[in-house]
Amino acid sequence: MADITTDILIIGTGPAGSSTAALLSSYGVENMVINRYRWLANTPRAHITNQRTMEVLRDLGREVEDEAYMYATEQDLMGENVFCTSLAGEEIGRLKTWGKHPLSRAAHQLSSPSHMNDLPQTFMEPLLFKTACSRGTQARMSTEYLSHVQDADGVTTTCLDRLTGKELTVRSKYLVGADGGNSKVAEFKADLSKYVAHRPSVLYWVLQPGSNVGGIGMGLVRMVRPWNEWLVVWGYDINGPEPKVDDAFAKKVVRDLVGDDKLAVDITSVSTWTVNNLYATRASSGRVFCMGDATHRHPPSNGLGSNTSIQDGFNLAWKLAMVVKGQAGAKLLDSYDAERVPIAKQIVTRANKSIEEFGPIFKALGLLDSIDPVKMQQNMDARCNDTGEAERQREEIRKAIAFKVYEFDAHGVEMNQRYKSGAVVTDGQPEPAFEKDHELHYHPTSWPGARVPHAWVFSDAGEKVSTLDLTGKGRFTILTGIGGQGWIDAARTVGSELGIDIACHTIGPRQHWQDFTGDWARAREVSDTGAILVRPDQHVAWRAEAKVADPVAELRRVFKSILDR
Repeated sequence: MADITTDILIIGTGPAGSSTAALLSSYGVENMVINRYRWLANTPRAHITNQRTMEVLRDLGREVEDEAYMYATEQDLMGENVFCTSLAGEEIGRLKTWGKHPLSRAAHQLSSPSHMNDLPQTFMEPLLFKTACSRGTQARMSTEYLSHVQDADGVTTTCLDRLTGKELTVRSKYLVGADGGNSKVAEFKADLSKYVAHRPSVLYWVLQPGSNVGGIGMGLVRMVRPWNEWLVVWGYDINGPEPKVDDAFAKKVVRDLVGDDKLAVDITSVSTWTVNNLYATRASSGRVFCMGDATHRHPPSNGLGSNTSIQDGFNLAWKLAMVVKGQAGAKLLDSYDAERVPIAKQIVTRANKSIEEFGPIFKALGLLDSIDPVKMQQNMDARCNDTGEAERQREEIRKAIAFKVYEFDAHGVEMNQRYKSGAVVTDGQPEPAFEKDHELHYHPTSWPGARVPHAWVFSDAGEKVSTLDLTGKGRFTILTGIGGQGWIDAARTVGSELGIDIACHTIGPRQHWQDFTGDWARAREVSDTGAILVRPDQHVAWRAEAKVADPVAELRRVFKSILDR
């Protein structure tokens, strides 16, 4: 007999583990989460929070989304990425980022009801953990995973109680591993408002040839909380020993990067991390699933780590819930691998490519032409000359900085994720081509596998909600128009047969939900009599262009296929 039994055991209370626990508890599924440490994240590692992640928090409840905004640095203050010789020194250039450019801002506002922001992990993780525990998750801190054995009926996991030193066993139906990955990182507190108030940003890239921050001389000053809590990142030669970072060393690095040798600095912590280029080719084995940093390890470029981890949980939680409740067969869980492994590969590749895209900036500045700090500085200074060569250099610098849009405003990377698996039925409908660069621009579509398009609709009482608000929350949803009553009747019949709750909404004139702007009619890509079936994670499962002779038979076919019934 195991010491503890639960339906789902989750290892790790980070963004992946806590979000999965919160979702499962919201769906009414018993779960337990363990953490080998005594508390949650104590460093603000992840911070960029994209729209898709905020939509997951919104699905957990508007109160969860609103609390995240309350603690976050808003999008406008995320501002522009600045390239400079120090915060107090010369500015080389800047790039409008994170939806700051007016055209990008419009694209963000048109694509989602939620807003990206900067929410350090020290705020995100407690919010998700609190949401999970308040809704029924059993949490056990200072409990370390040791091993597990799975059989036909479940998984037995052996853990170590780090307080008593005794081992304990947990029996669960499924096990989720979410226990996540050289540079030096130092957190510090200092009032830098006089250097940044006129150019608010999340990231300040510092180039100092010959400094002790690495061969190129590049460091990063990252805002944690505006404008007196910061984090600096700098490199060292990984072929040699790690530098010994004491308080004096860290303060010197901070003052060098800021460019103020008299700056009052309070160093709060120092840690190391390594750039990775790893993704799992499988994310599950039988009854055991992995997510988050356990399946994708990469640089922090593009701010994809925590976001992807939370989205892993959104994909898996509803599937586990339906299988545990007997509403779906076990083959539904195979779709987790099919859908999220390609995303892991995509984001790891993109993040590492973004690191490489600093190369053209270094080259344009002349930092790759010499290892002599004096010569490197002369090469940088040459851009100010009144010569044809200097003019060409200035143009190359502008182009190289502008190209970093692929890291700092790649809207399509987060929003264009399209799933292809057994949990999606396309009926042979071809995938629509991307009309613009698929990494930079979001292309809304109701093609099965894509996230359902966002549009504002209005209730007969005047309430304004997103089409995403009509979906999710652990249920499948049918969206149809006038003439689609047959789909709603069929959903009730099939839902009763299969024991599942299918939400249904008719959008049209004099209906409860009305599309006054016509945005939904333009986005849905089906006729009024057609239907869009949306999964609990807000991705389209199937769609019909128009009404059919036997909607019950059609929906029954689709649901049995998706749910392995």
